[in-house]
Amino acid sequence: MLKQVSIYAENTKGKMLEITSILAKENINILGSVTNDSAEYGIVRMVVSDPNKAVEVLKNAGIICKLTDVIGVEVKDEVGNLNRLLEALNNSNINVNYLYLSYNRESGCPIMIMHTGDAKEVENSLRSKGFSLC
Repeated sequence: MLKQVSIYAENTKGKMLEITSILAKENINILGSVTNDSAEYGIVRMVVSDPNKAVEVLKNAGIICKLTDVIGVEVKDEVGNLNRLLEALNNSNINVNYLYLSYNRESGCPIMIMHTGDAKEVENSLRSKGFSLC
């Protein structure tokens, strides 16, 4: 199971730069990210090299954030592999709240980062179906 940093940020000029500057200064690598915005605030979701330290330094800078459990599933870069993953989840009656892409720096394979209801149960289900988890 992976830990994701969920950051609640004002939708203002320079806010993303502030966040990435804090992480860079602390030598924290962003491994995958997705941003959802609204008129005033956005949610930045990131998988980073040191999630606990990231939350600590961001909170110390006055940025609202928290850790969330997510699942990382390695999928080969081939047509239909995401579809096969989603079919397996659907067949197990598992809902995916959101997902985004990262990649395995060692193998070069894409990694689908996803948030579901019960991460531990979903991990067990995916492993039993032959999927490779991070």
